[in-house]
Amino acid sequence: MTPQTPVNKTENTTAPQPTDTRNTGPGRLLIAVYAVFAISATARAGYQILTKFSEAPLAYLLSAFAALVYVVATVSLAKPGRTWFKVSVAAVLVELVGVVVVGALSIFDAVSFPHETVWSLFGRGYAFIPLLLPILGLVWLYRRRPAPRA
Repeated sequence: MTPQTPVNKTENTTAPQPTDTRNTGPGRLLIAVYAVFAISATARAGYQILTKFSEAPLAYLLSAFAALVYVVATVSLAKPGRTWFKVSVAAVLVELVGVVVVGALSIFDAVSFPHETVWSLFGRGYAFIPLLLPILGLVWLYRRRPAPRA
């Protein structure tokens, strides 16, 4: 019989932790699109509020809210970590609810929306990307969700 070398039980007893991959590959494109929307919605809302706020205050305040949601989504998608993941999910869910609610209200209560917002008519002014973006975002977040804590 040949003597066997004792195995050190302390080596490799824990599996390597997966890295946060939300901001890699297609996630970078998603973050870039959110960044473009954050910039454009912020510029649009700023212009509308500064130049013609009295014409449609509700619509312009909703544009500003949409801009804030896009900024939070952009930053949280780009940052690693479990907390930022939760912020991302919340921001994208708020965006989806906002697009659906504002889109429906802009159709059924057009008097309250005399001017379009980013989310009016489900994002028609932006080629319906505001309606598709949160769906794609939620799918991406689901696929890149953090592993459960041990």
